[in-house]
Amino acid sequence: MLQAFRPNSPTAIVVRAASTNAKKLEEIRERLAKGPNFQDFVQDPDNIKSVGENYDGKLRREKGEEQRLRLPPWLKTTIPMGKNYTKIKEQLRELKLSTVCEEARCPNIGECWGGGENGTQTATIMLMGDTCTRGCRFCSVKTARKPPPLDENEPVNTAKAIASWGLDYIVLTSVDRDDLPDGGSKHIAQTVREIKARNSNIFVECLVPDFRGDLNCVETIANCGLDVYAHNIETVEKLTPFVRDRRAHYRQTLRVLGEAKRFNPNLITKSSIMLGLGETDEEIERTMTDLREAGVECLTLGQYMQPTNKHLKVIEYVTPEKFKHWEERGNDLGFLYTASGPLVRSSYKAGEFFISSILANRKAKQSQLDSAPKN
Repeated sequence: MLQAFRPNSPTAIVVRAASTNAKKLEEIRERLAKGPNFQDFVQDPDNIKSVGENYDGKLRREKGEEQRLRLPPWLKTTIPMGKNYTKIKEQLRELKLSTVCEEARCPNIGECWGGGENGTQTATIMLMGDTCTRGCRFCSVKTARKPPPLDENEPVNTAKAIASWGLDYIVLTSVDRDDLPDGGSKHIAQTVREIKARNSNIFVECLVPDFRGDLNCVETIANCGLDVYAHNIETVEKLTPFVRDRRAHYRQTLRVLGEAKRFNPNLITKSSIMLGLGETDEEIERTMTDLREAGVECLTLGQYMQPTNKHLKVIEYVTPEKFKHWEERGNDLGFLYTASGPLVRSSYKAGEFFISSILANRKAKQSQLDSAPKN
């Protein structure tokens, strides 16, 4: 029951203090958000050089050790700022679209946006704004209990941008929106439908939230016309409560992936694991097996990289040789595709090209079956 209180009562003082603290906290968050990020540093040749010079060969942080590990040579990247990069960034700003490439400070942004060796541009559009209702300890995306309302024009704007790029494969991801009754599932589904309406041949992958296990939301996404249903398990079961937001659960993720496949057997399902958070080989093996048993067909494994001083520290830098081992293990377990490497992320264009070939082959076979004479 609500209680009335006097302006000068102890209760009123506590409320005013809480309000002041909340305001200060928000001001601090705004200053941090406007500060330098990973991109600002890796573009500086002097900083790149110093990283290499300071590397001491140590790959694992011991228990109780507070000092951050030095970045090993194979994780150093530069971010080219060519005309392709500038063009795609300007168009995204004009249409008020967010990308996970920027918000999550992905180390591959230069390669994907700039076109890389083959000149093909890719970007992962982040739907429903740039502010998440969850606070996973590995993620640099902004958080708030109640982010701004959804932009009702976003599905159409997103579809227009994608149509103008002329891509064959697009990845949509989103923030978590636990403040919305449907978690934003209808908004995501509408975006997919708008994209397909403009180009029915484009393959669409959606990296979606768990919707707190609400299977109605899962079904909405699974049957909206997308081709790849992705949801990341992120880490092994033992570390999940410490790495992910407490509303995210290891078994819930497995259930969501399994049910998506049940709702639409034609979907390709996909997930991702970060390495370097203190997991053991046995735990990685168990996680990969659990994902296969849930029907997941595509898997990516990449190195966790601490985005800011406020986030979880890297426990270990996993070697390229070890990542190669997990790629081979994924193939042994029966994944259609396993992308495993230090700079691999859940949305990475090498994997997208491979998955698009699988989808194209399936589509061609289905067309042959549909056109075959009926007895």
